[in-house]
Amino acid sequence: MVLPAVITLETLTPEMVAQTIDHALLKPEMTPEEVIAGCRLCAEYQTASVCVKPCDVKLAAQTLQDTPVAVGTVIGFPHGNTPTKVKVFEALTAIEDGAVELDMVLNIGLLKSGQLSKVQEEISAVTAAAKTKLPLCCVKVIFECSLLTDEEKISACQLCERAGADYVKTSTGFGSGGATLDDLKLMRAHTSDSMHVKASGGIRTLDYLIECLQAGADRIGASATAAIIDEMRARKS
Repeated sequence: MVLPAVITLETLTPEMVAQTIDHALLKPEMTPEEVIAGCRLCAEYQTASVCVKPCDVKLAAQTLQDTPVAVGTVIGFPHGNTPTKVKVFEALTAIEDGAVELDMVLNIGLLKSGQLSKVQEEISAVTAAAKTKLPLCCVKVIFECSLLTDEEKISACQLCERAGADYVKTSTGFGSGGATLDDLKLMRAHTSDSMHVKASGGIRTLDYLIECLQAGADRIGASATAAIIDEMRARKS
């Protein structure tokens, strides 16, 4: 979906807002019944995707099989500390189970230690494996921006682009901070037009979602999906 050149409440529609949202169902205590209910919410509101825990991918794919909602999951979540071969295995298993979008956490410790080639190699390995198995697979790389300096965020943007990822993403939603407008502007300024930016963490209102889009994001990770879209419908009516 293409967003308007000028993003405001007036230029957006409820359908456009819904199509920016990856509805997050990632809480560790979430039951299968809650996952099914969340997937049905995605189908009702026609979100871009649902993002579920790896163990729930099959269930989400079955629940959403007759809908346009994409199924996504997380890789190396939430800390990014699993070995590369495990992240690759997670990615391939997720695709076999029905995922078409993967949000992987980069190795934060390696990035902060300046081992940039190793970080890029890992992102490349996961991206290449995923796209070999499913060419249209969308790979998003999570930074956990609250733990990084601006210089490290810029380096991460450059590494992701060289590695062939599709998106750079602010946060897991489980760290010490979420999506900030400054981080989104920085990430958008240091990636090419072919790269996309996903805002995630703490986006609970329609107004902040719109501010994130204005700052350069074109995908939003959120769990307050119904409230956000309902507010948009009310304000456009």
